[in-house]
Amino acid sequence: MILDKIIELALLEDLSLGDITSDTIFTPDNRAKAAIRAKEDLVLCGMDVAKTVFHAVDPDVIFTPLKKDGDNVKKGEVVLDLTGSTLSILKAERTALNFMQRMSGIATASREYAAIGKKYGVMIVDTRKTQPGLRRLDKYAVRTGGARNHRISLADSVMIKDNHIAAAGSITAAVKKIKDVIGHTPKVEVETTTLDEVKEALTAGADIIMLDNMTPEQIAVCKKEIAGRAIIEVSGGVNKTNLEAYCAVRPDVISMGALTHSVPAKDLSLKIVQYIS
Repeated sequence: MILDKIIELALLEDLSLGDITSDTIFTPDNRAKAAIRAKEDLVLCGMDVAKTVFHAVDPDVIFTPLKKDGDNVKKGEVVLDLTGSTLSILKAERTALNFMQRMSGIATASREYAAIGKKYGVMIVDTRKTQPGLRRLDKYAVRTGGARNHRISLADSVMIKDNHIAAAGSITAAVKKIKDVIGHTPKVEVETTTLDEVKEALTAGADIIMLDNMTPEQIAVCKKEIAGRAIIEVSGGVNKTNLEAYCAVRPDVISMGALTHSVPAKDLSLKIVQYIS
């Protein structure tokens, strides 16, 4: 249901007033074969989304996958074939490619970052810094690449961040308020930016301590203080160039907004390969 709505809105951007070019050149009886090909090495993602796009435009388009989500695809490889109405293929083309290119970009980065984390026993996870309206697709792409999801929504887990602390008056006050209401079962995560805040979070009973925007050296000091009493999550400022340095400190988890908020799309293209009629 959610995917159908996302695709409906995406298609409206292109087709709400029709396709003046294709509608002028072709008739509904014209048919063609097409192929979508990778124009660079990538981890493929978004095949089911693309299929849904083409079938939303025309259920009679024949969609033949040659690869599947999670496959490593080399530049030049064909990932799927299409046969059907020329008008339908052309009208669905850009929307399908937009989804596949973004999702493949996220999946490719996810695989690279997860592999770095695995060397050090560190779990790499995403954040809620996703494209508005596309969070479930972005997070599916993260999983496809091999990294893990953090919260899908604000209801998923307790995370006391800087503004909660500022409004509550202190880490201690915020944690007490949470524990008084939700009981002992859910884990409580607290965002910290200094060693003193780490100490306060530990005393307050935090189960997970986020070390936010700290250097690897600062993290090492905080890790020694925590000494296994809480799960350590590192976040803030972690990207492709410095990920290994953060992993080398061996926190439990590193959450990266860079997995979704600034990953370049991967290049795929659709080409008509045979005009049938």
